[in-house]
Amino acid sequence: MKIHRPSLSEVERIAQNFGLDFDDNDIQSFRDLMAGTLGSYDRLSELQTDQDQIGRKPNYYRPSDQENSLNAWYQKCEIREKKNGKLKDKTVVVKDNICVAGVPMMNGSSVLEGYIPDVDASVINRVLDAGATIVGKSVCENLCFSGGSHTNDTGPVKNPHDHSRSSGGSSSGSAALVSAGEVDMALGGDQGGSIRMPASWCGVVGHKPTFGLVPYTGAFPIEITLDHLGPITKNVADCALLLEVISGPDGFDPRQQSQTKKTSYLSTLNEPCEGMKIGVVKEGFGWEGLSEEGVDETVLQASTKFSKLGVQIENISVPMHRDGIHIWNAIAIEGATSLMIKGNGMGTNWKGKYNTGLLDAFSKGRLTRPNDLSETTKLVMLTGQYMTDHYQGRFYSIAQNLSRMLTKAYNEQLQNYDALLMPTMPIVATKIPSPNCSREEYIMRALEMINNTCPFDVTGHPAITIPCGLSDGMPVGMMLIGKNHDDKTILRLANAFEKIA
Repeated sequence: MKIHRPSLSEVERIAQNFGLDFDDNDIQSFRDLMAGTLGSYDRLSELQTDQDQIGRKPNYYRPSDQENSLNAWYQKCEIREKKNGKLKDKTVVVKDNICVAGVPMMNGSSVLEGYIPDVDASVINRVLDAGATIVGKSVCENLCFSGGSHTNDTGPVKNPHDHSRSSGGSSSGSAALVSAGEVDMALGGDQGGSIRMPASWCGVVGHKPTFGLVPYTGAFPIEITLDHLGPITKNVADCALLLEVISGPDGFDPRQQSQTKKTSYLSTLNEPCEGMKIGVVKEGFGWEGLSEEGVDETVLQASTKFSKLGVQIENISVPMHRDGIHIWNAIAIEGATSLMIKGNGMGTNWKGKYNTGLLDAFSKGRLTRPNDLSETTKLVMLTGQYMTDHYQGRFYSIAQNLSRMLTKAYNEQLQNYDALLMPTMPIVATKIPSPNCSREEYIMRALEMINNTCPFDVTGHPAITIPCGLSDGMPVGMMLIGKNHDDKTILRLANAFEKIA
């Protein structure tokens, strides 16, 4: 295809946007120069190939209300390509921000509705190669920017323990379906806690791996330094099994560093924990105006059970933990505005595999239907652009620099402890807001619960949530945080706790 050449008025508009003082001769001159350079883009259009496309055409359908009582399914299907492998007897549901070739994907938002990927994400290749059966796509929150389950455009996802309450987000459907026993395993995503939060509220296991351990290739990003994919399962053993299958470098994801390597998590899962030490982080409890006493007490009481395993429990302090939310806010807001919105989910300045089909679909929807974006996304866009206009990325840069200090603060404690411990969320599952709730309530219920989870998306430390009891009749999650690239230790501790809880 031949690339459209700019008109004089288009050049003038662009120049004005950059604050350039051009006269008519300047505009004409640069228009002619641009026209020559754009010949390279004509050639790129000719060179584009479809070599990565997958011609899969599975049968899929949107289940009826009777078949979808939690509203957790976006699409049902059945894809199985191998008879044998580590996951040969497992059913897997995929969060709907992850590409599965031939199955619709909307990432919780009507602006992407109708898009059908023609490529698989790396994690999809791996679960299929391991013999799993993919049984569908699970509902996720609108562009994955919510810790509540009320923001997606297919309607709220209900908590299996109480249908009037949120399942948590943004991997809302994944956690709900695992909790309800409708699938064996689920793939989720986590940029601020979106694996751990719904897993906690639904009473299942959710693991955010070390940053870069699991390739993000083929999933819809929010912010390249925060993006994680990981497992949601009924028990820790299945969590370790799924992580073992999906982890390791794929050669395409810039999030994966040189030390990222494939590891066996099952081989050490049942090793004794005697002699290990856990630090209970004071700052993860007692958030003023937010933490529920019942949640704090449940987690503290549960933590004492580790002593039965010969694990030493000590109270510690990480004062900077309370600033994690502020650091995360700047990175997530300005980063998402740049990459997810203005960069149409792909952005620039990274080497790897770009999904041009996803970029085309989202950019078209975003530009033609901007008012259909969620209230949380609109808030992010407005705040992110405001900060860029007035401070030109200064505070994003400050936050990224402070992230190293935050990482150091946790690492200093992890030199003395095998894991850190705190509530996954300071509150139990909240009531689903009514459809006509105020914008303020809508946004509060989407973002109020992330204080303990989001810092570890910034620092990249592995973090797992495991059910540890009930408060107000609803599940409470306990979060264990480990050293970077030491996911196996917190899986081991979580597995031991599960057996005695």
